[in-house]
Amino acid sequence: MENDEILQNMLLELRRGVLSLAVLSQLSEEQYGYSLLKALSEQGMEIDQSTLYPLLRRLESQGLLQSDWRIVDEARPRRYYVISPQGKAVLAKLKKEWSTMAETMSEMLS
Repeated sequence: MENDEILQNMLLELRRGVLSLAVLSQLSEEQYGYSLLKALSEQGMEIDQSTLYPLLRRLESQGLLQSDWRIVDEARPRRYYVISPQGKAVLAKLKKEWSTMAETMSEMLS
């Protein structure tokens, strides 16, 4: 395996680990998939639709998100997602753990 390939695989693993945290952090207010993609992108977190939608379904099946279908302004139906009470509790713990790990890694890498 070449160094570039190893690096790409490691970056993918690293990104995969933070996507759930990023998504949960953006759903305190209801959003549909495309608006969530845009919100994440505007904050520097690029994510493909092919990654986002399965992640949203998984987080919902775990009880961390709630969703419902809605038609707004005569447009086609959209599925709106929002963090659930259980998701809020998990997000609070994840944020705390993230802060601790980020501090530790910052010290280790300096």
